Amino acid sequence: MDYEIFNLGDVTLQSGVTLPNAFLAYKTYGTLNEKKDNVIIYPTAFGDQHIQNEWLIGDGAALDTQRYFIIVPNLLGNGLSSSPSNTPPPFDRTHFPQVTIYDNVTFQHRLVTEKFGIQKIALVVGWSMGGIQAFQWGASYPDMVERIAPIAGMAKTWPHTFVVLNGVIAPLMAASLFDANKRQNLTSADLRAVGRVYAGWGLSQAFYREELYRGIGYDSLADFVAGFWEEAFMKMDPHNVLAMLWTGQFADISANPMYNGNFDKALRSITARACIMPGTTDLFCTAADNEYEAQRMPNAVFCPIDSIWGHFAGRGMNNVDNQYIEDSLRQLLAYSVDE
Repeated sequence: MDYEIFNLGDVTLQSGVTLPNAFLAYKTYGTLNEKKDNVIIYPTAFGDQHIQNEWLIGDGAALDTQRYFIIVPNLLGNGLSSSPSNTPPPFDRTHFPQVTIYDNVTFQHRLVTEKFGIQKIALVVGWSMGGIQAFQWGASYPDMVERIAPIAGMAKTWPHTFVVLNGVIAPLMAASLFDANKRQNLTSADLRAVGRVYAGWGLSQAFYREELYRGIGYDSLADFVAGFWEEAFMKMDPHNVLAMLWTGQFADISANPMYNGNFDKALRSITARACIMPGTTDLFCTAADNEYEAQRMPNAVFCPIDSIWGHFAGRGMNNVDNQYIEDSLRQLLAYSVDE
């Protein structure tokens, strides 16, 4: 096991349900300094675990382990933190309660403050649903967070994105004949069709037209869909996937007692220096939605990634995109919040 566990105890979720013996899986990189002010939080995305975040972390990387103490908390539902697959009855599988982005960030805040005694965070960065968590950190703890860098992640799930995620969920509903009682019987094999659906959204039309999948080891479109998309989803637990998709569908930084649904107020409350990095060809976390959000934040810079890798421009798979992200993060971290 290359990660640690922070026991949360019995937690009451936004839904009002109490999840007993909840826990947060996390991994740290680098060393916390004496002032405890060299902290970077890097939450995981939908379907990812901490290992998928490591491309940005290391000696001399943008998230430099010689300078920063990086904490990667795993999303609830991802199979390492409390999830349908590792929670005993009566909250196992389809009975796992609905967990929000706000819940996740609240628990991460407990980890940061209770475990490490940290009161200032230099940066919260994340891709996709990790980016949503970065926005939520900025809105929930504006006096604590100095900088945020959401990459291909939005401050709320806009209507079109909600519809896209509904389409990703649909194969699992169909596999269970749209019968909630039969959903308990879903298996990883049922995720094959989910991978095929997501294949059309994760990357852009230009990516497929230019056959960029050949550059990552696939000889044909069929091989890529089967070997990349189907294989990735079939490694997951279907109940974990459904739990994380629910979290993503209902993400909204204002859907909490702090802002009572006032989205623009929540955006204005993010005082952290922000570098907002959408992919220019992202089909469901669009640059236009991010631009709306950045315009309503007092200290945000809109920094789109000019890429044909769609949503996956922020996934660490393309060297040109990676360099842009690294350069942007270095520039953001070099910015003095006292200026």
